[in-house]
Amino acid sequence: MERARPTVYLPRMASAANTFGTRTTLDVAGARFAIHRLDVLGERATRLPISLKVLLENLLRLEDGRRVTRQHVEALLAWDPKRLPDREIPFMPARVLLQDFTGVPAVVDLAAMRDAVRRMGGDPKRINPLQPADLVIDHSVQVDAFGSPAAFRTNVELEFERNRERYAFLRWGQRAFRNFRVVPPDTGIVHQVNLEYLAPVVFRQGSNGEQLAYPDTVLGTDSHTTMVNGLGVVGWGVGGIEAEAAMLGQPTVMLIPQVVGFRLHGALAPGATATDVVLTVTEMLRKKGVVGKFVEFYGPGLASLALADRATIANMAPEYGATIGFFPIDDETLAYLRLTGRDPAVVELVEAYARAQGIFRTASTPDPIYSDRVELDLGRVEPSLAGPRRPQDRVPLRDMRSAWRRSLVEFVKDGTLDTRTVERWVAEGGTPGPTAATTFRPPDLGELCKTVPVEVNGQQGELGHGAVVIAAITSCTNTSNPSVMLGAGILARKAVARGLRVRPWVKTSLAPGSKVVTRYLQEAGLLADLERLGFHVVGYGCTTCIGNSGPLPEPVAAAVKKGELVAAAVLSGNRNFEGRINALVRANYLASPPLVVAFALAGTMHFDPEHDPLGTDPQGRPVFLRDVWPSPEETRAAMQVVGARLFREEYSRVTEGDEHWRSLPVPEGELYAWDSTSTYIKSPPFFEGMSARPKPLTDIRGAQVLALLGDSITTDHISPAGSIQPDSPAGRYLIAQGVAAKDFNSYGARRGNHEVMLRGTFANIRLRNRLVPGVEGGWTVHQPSGERLAIYDAAMRYRDEGVSLVVIAGKEYGTGSSRDWAAKGTLLLGVRAVIAESYERFHRSNLVGMGVMPLEFEAGQSAVSLGLTGTEIYDIEGLAENLAPQKRLMVRARDQSGREKTFTAIARVDTPDDVAYYSHGGLLPYVLRGMIA
Repeated sequence: MERARPTVYLPRMASAANTFGTRTTLDVAGARFAIHRLDVLGERATRLPISLKVLLENLLRLEDGRRVTRQHVEALLAWDPKRLPDREIPFMPARVLLQDFTGVPAVVDLAAMRDAVRRMGGDPKRINPLQPADLVIDHSVQVDAFGSPAAFRTNVELEFERNRERYAFLRWGQRAFRNFRVVPPDTGIVHQVNLEYLAPVVFRQGSNGEQLAYPDTVLGTDSHTTMVNGLGVVGWGVGGIEAEAAMLGQPTVMLIPQVVGFRLHGALAPGATATDVVLTVTEMLRKKGVVGKFVEFYGPGLASLALADRATIANMAPEYGATIGFFPIDDETLAYLRLTGRDPAVVELVEAYARAQGIFRTASTPDPIYSDRVELDLGRVEPSLAGPRRPQDRVPLRDMRSAWRRSLVEFVKDGTLDTRTVERWVAEGGTPGPTAATTFRPPDLGELCKTVPVEVNGQQGELGHGAVVIAAITSCTNTSNPSVMLGAGILARKAVARGLRVRPWVKTSLAPGSKVVTRYLQEAGLLADLERLGFHVVGYGCTTCIGNSGPLPEPVAAAVKKGELVAAAVLSGNRNFEGRINALVRANYLASPPLVVAFALAGTMHFDPEHDPLGTDPQGRPVFLRDVWPSPEETRAAMQVVGARLFREEYSRVTEGDEHWRSLPVPEGELYAWDSTSTYIKSPPFFEGMSARPKPLTDIRGAQVLALLGDSITTDHISPAGSIQPDSPAGRYLIAQGVAAKDFNSYGARRGNHEVMLRGTFANIRLRNRLVPGVEGGWTVHQPSGERLAIYDAAMRYRDEGVSLVVIAGKEYGTGSSRDWAAKGTLLLGVRAVIAESYERFHRSNLVGMGVMPLEFEAGQSAVSLGLTGTEIYDIEGLAENLAPQKRLMVRARDQSGREKTFTAIARVDTPDDVAYYSHGGLLPYVLRGMIA
């Protein structure tokens, strides 16, 4: 099927149609702004949830009769809260936000698009961001050095040594592309910088002597873009593919979502933190099921939550599955804008605009109409962790020891274990090592109770299963929150005063989300106490949360390997998927910063906070968690140091960078001069041989299964971001290019090189492909030879044989980060379709954006129910003619004896735009053809 050339619409300042007559003016402190007034539309607009009002304004402002029509506006005004999403609207964000792991390949693609335009006879300068785009470099610093005053300097020097090519490339992009700004490395985490500095909340745009005011909205290349929802900004994470399209003026077409109202009431009890709230919310909403929905928080409980607490909750919307976790603008929003040093005129505009538009919440604001409701009494929230594999698996702190022991049985593969004995061991408090307080050891537990001696920096100890080997205060989720960061410092101060020390085998790190955090910890006199426990600043970036935890100390690594131990990490992050944090750490728990410090002191997950001491003081007296936990009064007193002066001083020089950044060479020219010897930046193959018109679609014939996977396959499983193993296909490639293993860096840092990323696709060390049962890692079986090969090697053999590939999976395929390489790598391996029981929103969209067909089993069906083994040959019919949103396609699977199983699967191209993107071979070819038409 051949489709017409696409139409790419450039962003407009104001509506050309305005058929609803909503355009009027707003006077603020002597300045006049054009706005699109929502209350003109009457009750149909005022009854909408506030997050949908923001989408409505977007449509009204951009209505032009072509891209945005009157029918789109009518569809949103007719929103039925109970109706399943079936009406689509275009959405154009005010700006685009990038981080460097996804931002580098986005800029690589833009540079390659310029080359393609030149080859096709067009003007390369037409390829520029048409929407404001900010890129914050925060994903590249690793925790190589820790526990010393020199840690930050050492890590920064290593970061620039490893990433010099990438950073020079980004400096070229900053000069070559208009409307593109880069925040240098070692400044802060993208979402915290967005919250504290970049987000205007109400956007202003000038043209022809007129100022237009409208809500700040954003699409970001990181799933935790939702953190800014806590500031009243509608925005969410997308893959780099969608973000590039938005930068180039292409709207995101979305189904009008259902909106789940989450009512909060009460106030947090002493001891509970915003981290505990979000872990509770995540557990509740995952059980509820909010994938693809907006979640909007309301109720009297909002008044008791500081904005940083709201941002913590909003940050983890991807973990509870929602598109956004939205908090409306209110007095607390204005207070936060003042706290963070925003211009008073900006704060005044935000208040005036929000009140005029009916999107400002007060205590008397009527509750909006919602599709469904959830309720939480904040007073019932208790201290918690989440793990050992998923953010939604909340564990109350009081139950941590028994919950850990139940999890340990799943980790340790010992067929001789008697379940009843294990249950008795859990119930009676047995310990697998001398670091915990109790000593009960059933004699037949064997594997669970073994320990391995270790000596670290002259200190001796014994490691067993559950030894905490990483304790990291890290990630955007919590490092933006002064109360929990200061709480960690207070706990450290009290622990130091009682003579406690962190266990010698624990790798500690403190990665503040912005330099402001370091300033207020210093001014509160708490940074020194954290440093006495080994929590020195290691860098300003995502670090451990993104997988950049760095290597464990060699004695610890050797002990973990020798004992095949299930070691643990405790981090104040938002992601704890398998294989993400560190290759040697199998159990990962999310926790508040104070609990991170506490578990570093305890040194083990076999810790009962009620009965087990963190350690003993110099007099041999036990010190319990309750003895050092920060009181509300102590936290409030410490919070007095957090003020606008710190924010203004630090953000006044946010784009300058340090001497490393300023000394980088900057390539010149509108076209990038690709270096054929580079192992970091390569021209991608996505536009090679691209014609002015797309080729007709064809059905898939004779395909083999590359991987047969289970439930909850994450984008980390598909495209890992962490370390590159020397014996992996990517490692072998780098060695062949003359790169020493110590200089491999990470998959995330090498995303500008498709050769590395292609070889890293499905290379996660914890991937379980059912074609190779009992084996973990990136392995498969080549059909029909039966030979076991690395997935990359098998895919290349299939390519040489002219065989197409499919992947089969279970529920929630593609959960986790909005990682575009999870789709790009899938395409480059030769996979033409994925058949899964369900998809996470990000990855489904990214697959379509790369021209890979996401198919969904019919309800109640699965690979297991259909008896699919993955050894069959697959035909997928119905693509070639009249492809339409969610069309049923026929799948035929023939086994080796010739028997055929047939079933239908739903083509998860959900909108006409999805169909167009797929028909063009992906979203970027679609946009590029429109740019040169």
